[in-house]
Amino acid sequence: MDFLLQHGVTVFGQWISIAELAGQVLALAVVFLADRRTLWTWPVQVGATILLFSVYVSAHLGGLASRQIAILAISLYGWWAWRRRTDPVNGVVVRTARATERWAMLGAFVVGTAAMALVLQALNASWAPWPDAAIFIGTLVAFGAQGAGLVEFWGVWLVVDAIGVPLQISSGLYFSAAIYLVFAVLVVHGWWNWNRSAKRVAAHRAVTAASS
Repeated sequence: MDFLLQHGVTVFGQWISIAELAGQVLALAVVFLADRRTLWTWPVQVGATILLFSVYVSAHLGGLASRQIAILAISLYGWWAWRRRTDPVNGVVVRTARATERWAMLGAFVVGTAAMALVLQALNASWAPWPDAAIFIGTLVAFGAQGAGLVEFWGVWLVVDAIGVPLQISSGLYFSAAIYLVFAVLVVHGWWNWNRSAKRVAAHRAVTAASS
C-alpha cells in the first residue's frame, strides 16, 4: 500500500497518489452502479474502502479513515440485503422511507455527529472534528439506508457532499474534492431514478393487491 501512496500522477499541477486516484474512481463507480441497482455496487465499494482508508490515515483525518472500516461492514450487509431483495421484474426493490424512518435517520445523524466529534476531539484524531464527524456519521446513515433500499439515502449523500467538498479542499485533497462534485451530479440523477422505481413498484403492488 505504501507504493500506492508514495507514487502518483500530476493533474493540472496537483499531485495525486495512485491510492487516492484509484479509490475515488472506484467510489465514483459505486454511485454509478447504485443508480442502476446492481449487486456489483457492493464488491466495488469494498475495493474503494481499502484504498481510501490508507489515504485518509496518511492525511490525518481520523473520522474519514474510521468510516472506511464501518463502510466495509455495511457493504457486506448491503450485499446480503440486496441479494434477498431482488425482484425478477424490477431488480432490487426500493421504496420511500416512512416518516418514522426519516426521523430516525435525522436523529442518528445529529446525535451521532455530536458524539463522534467529541471522540475525535478527545483522541486528537482529526484537525477538523465536526465536519469530519458529520461525514463519518452521514456516510453510515446513507449506506445503511441504501442497504435497506430507501430512496432517501440519496438526500443524505447530498448533505455529505456539501460538507465533504470544503473539507477535502482544506486537506489538500483537491482530486477528491472534484470527485465529490461529480458525486453530487450522479446523486441527483440517482435520487430521481430510484424515486421513479419506487413509485413503479408501489403501483405494481397496489394493482396486485386490488386484483387479489
